[in-house]
Amino acid sequence: MSWEFGVAVGMIVISALIGLPIGHAMLASSVFYLLLQGQDMSIAFEQMLTGLYGSYVLLAIPLFIFAADLMNVGSLSDKLLDFCRALVGRFRGGLGHVNVVSSLIFSGMSGSAIADAVGMGRIIINLMTKDGKYPGAYAGAITAASAIIGPIIPPSIPMVLYALVSDTSIGYLFLGGVAPGVILGILLMAMNAWQARIHGYPVEEPVPLRELPGITLRAVPALLMPVILLVGIYGGVTTPTEAAALAALYAFLVSMLFYRSVSLRMAYETVRSSAKSTAAVGFLIAGALAFNYVVTIEQVPNVIRDVLGDTELTRITFLLLVNVILLLLGCLLEANAILLVIVPIFLPTAVALGVDPVHFGVLVVVNTMIGLATPPYGLLLFVVTSITRSPIRDTIRHLLPFLAIMIVGLGMITFLPDVVLWLPRLYGYGG
Repeated sequence: MSWEFGVAVGMIVISALIGLPIGHAMLASSVFYLLLQGQDMSIAFEQMLTGLYGSYVLLAIPLFIFAADLMNVGSLSDKLLDFCRALVGRFRGGLGHVNVVSSLIFSGMSGSAIADAVGMGRIIINLMTKDGKYPGAYAGAITAASAIIGPIIPPSIPMVLYALVSDTSIGYLFLGGVAPGVILGILLMAMNAWQARIHGYPVEEPVPLRELPGITLRAVPALLMPVILLVGIYGGVTTPTEAAALAALYAFLVSMLFYRSVSLRMAYETVRSSAKSTAAVGFLIAGALAFNYVVTIEQVPNVIRDVLGDTELTRITFLLLVNVILLLLGCLLEANAILLVIVPIFLPTAVALGVDPVHFGVLVVVNTMIGLATPPYGLLLFVVTSITRSPIRDTIRHLLPFLAIMIVGLGMITFLPDVVLWLPRLYGYGG
């Protein structure tokens, strides 16, 4: 690898440290690299445009963001929350269980951990801290932990990005995330029950059984959204991108016509908000596409593959090494940047060692999502502390047991690939 590449990497690190968005940093370093190499600097912008406009699958991202934003401004999230309280709120630490279950359900609509934490998370944090039932730091910690599940269970924006760089089927990736997401949810609920018993968190007053049918009926339109999404994809009716468009349309119609909770002005503001979020993700992808061109010129994936090949790594040893590297990087880098820049470097080695691409995709998504809540710079930490106004050190203290149990779940996914692959194989996957 050349000294020019070292300068480009150094520029990204310095730019990130001074607060420049990582997408801008990658684009600037790519242009500077081409300048130092004496190449045409417009190549960087050509790579951006070709990658952005030549990838049909990327259309799913703004549509999933729009659907999630509509749920947040409408009453869909309220109806889902009432349903979750009726379902699991009666147990000790009930609102903590509601937090996890609501994330499991909401994740089938948003595909974004941040959307989950900001939308449903804000509501449940207020419920948990009302009348001092739970410390704000604990409410924030379990919200950050449960929001991680969002992009693991379909739909998933990070899985769309992984499909972009690996040319893997989005449909099979979505299926592969179902079982790991449910397992992580169960582990989080088990940890919440243990924490509730240790700290004496309250038992909520159970919802009378006679009210359950009405609560469930009011939640049915919201609960149908992930069903429509998955049936559309796996029934062969729609592609994942078309399913994203269908999800956005369904969220719009249900919010506007059925629940009557979104006015035209609110819908307009939601479109604006979604456009801003999409632009931020889009610029990150654009910067990564430009920098990936630099990485390709320098043959970094081949160098890494050769170095790892010389060490005679086994498949399991390689996956453990990837876990450690991604968990460490997740403490410092944005998750989508890891998926777009770092993961392609490991893909040739993974293929050479016989690692299934769907298993590898789910594994790296789980890793990067755990990184979102990992100190010191996990983005979810800053999101939940801005809601709870609790000191970040207290939130981290309450979060550590949940991070520990999620790493246990990550170990299960690593050593037992059938946890990921059994459902895709059920639908015809040959891996």
